[in-house]
Amino acid sequence: MVRERQVAGGGRAVEVAPDRLEGWYARFAVRNDGVRSTELAPDIVTVTADNGVVAVATVPFGPLNAEGTVAGLAVGPLVEHALIPRRIALLLVRRGGHSVGIARGGVIVRSRTDRHLVQGRSAAGGWSQQRFARRREGQARTALRSAAEDAFEVLVPRLSEVDAVVLGGDARALETLREDRRLAPLFARAEPRVLDIAEPRRAVLDDAAERAIAVEITLREP
Repeated sequence: MVRERQVAGGGRAVEVAPDRLEGWYARFAVRNDGVRSTELAPDIVTVTADNGVVAVATVPFGPLNAEGTVAGLAVGPLVEHALIPRRIALLLVRRGGHSVGIARGGVIVRSRTDRHLVQGRSAAGGWSQQRFARRREGQARTALRSAAEDAFEVLVPRLSEVDAVVLGGDARALETLREDRRLAPLFARAEPRVLDIAEPRRAVLDDAAERAIAVEITLREP
């Protein structure tokens, strides 16, 4: 599994599955005329190619137990770290739905998904527009209350059993859930990276379970 997207400021980011990480770096070295250096830090691993291309990997579930700069390609500590089996709690939420689950080794073992109608914006004006906006906000509040309940019932009781928490979805929806005091222990454990996802459903949750354990690497040209 290798996913790719463009990033702000130029460059691109790829998500590489742990079992493909070593091979990805080997191909990176071949494509870019070799590797000049590898810099290991607790939160990032920076590999600089001989032609100036830089690959910066964000360490998932850190910190990385290695530090220093060495000549050539030396990503063994990152690969070993990424391959550690982990049990992860997933919370995916957008205004119209949510999906929560527990994943082990990138596979969902427990989940709950729900969808709610949240109408789109209206082109009408005046009182009709205001009534529509109030109805839409009411639908969104109902959807987020349901998401909070499911997160509290499915995920919070199992926090002592998981190694990490990964979030995904709409930033505003997640911030609203963050205000629920019952979910404070969940958000306290959340990884910095937030997955960009489609409207949550079971298939999206399955996909997120695989993406959650992938290593995100940002590539920038000289």
